[in-house]
Amino acid sequence: MEKKNSESEKIKSAVRERYGKIAESAQATSCCGMEESKAASSCCGGGEAKGGFSYSFIGEDYAKLPGYQPEADLGLGCGLPTELAGIKAGDYVLDLGSGAGNDAFVARRIVGEKGRVTGVDMTPAMVGKAQANSQKLGFANVDFILGEIESLPLVENSVDVVISNCVLNLVPDKAQAFREIFRVLKPGGHFNVSDIVLGAELPPILREQAELYAGCVSGAVLKNEYLGLIQQAGFKDIQIQKERTVEVPRDILLKYISEKELRELEGKGAGILSVTVWGAKP
Repeated sequence: MEKKNSESEKIKSAVRERYGKIAESAQATSCCGMEESKAASSCCGGGEAKGGFSYSFIGEDYAKLPGYQPEADLGLGCGLPTELAGIKAGDYVLDLGSGAGNDAFVARRIVGEKGRVTGVDMTPAMVGKAQANSQKLGFANVDFILGEIESLPLVENSVDVVISNCVLNLVPDKAQAFREIFRVLKPGGHFNVSDIVLGAELPPILREQAELYAGCVSGAVLKNEYLGLIQQAGFKDIQIQKERTVEVPRDILLKYISEKELRELEGKGAGILSVTVWGAKP
């Protein structure tokens, strides 16, 4: 158990470091405020300014969504969870791994003045950036707090809808994460998350790379395992609303495996999938 906890903390530390650098980099550049729909993902997604590499190939375009705030879009998502979340006016929405506030602000537009949105993120720099964005926009019913998904700082049975975008794959204990989502949701509430899952197992060498983990790739689990964890947490009416294959650029994978190993991997159909999943609490 001690070894498992040590590995978990090592992963969280790597994720905090990576996303902290992305938040700091975003504060130093104006590219995310550009009008082009791909501006955020092409120059902010992945924190390239701090020496990482971009995962902009994973994301989807937010610009069409009402409530979209370009300065909050760091190009870190893998779907559009608010689009199919069934959020209603007056709802209390919880955004897990809220980053700079991108999904939270879209959700805020839907819930209206009588609703409320809380974002939780474990990276202090991201929470600070989201709070600054919210204050700048003058939103009184959106707040951002520091916390971990495996131990949410919210009371049970308090939330109408939980959303998350490309974050749960970063959580070491995904089973506990879904138990926490179940705990904080009201009876009859539901979650809608976009995430990365696998069609087949990745080679061990890819799973061992912290950079790939923090980039949403090696932290993913098999799709059936992912759905099983949701079911075990107690959710009903589980369904995949959207699914698409994510093509990881070969040059990224070739940093870790040989050309021969990559061809074998491609032959096995070890697809990386972006899925948007719904589940309800009875």
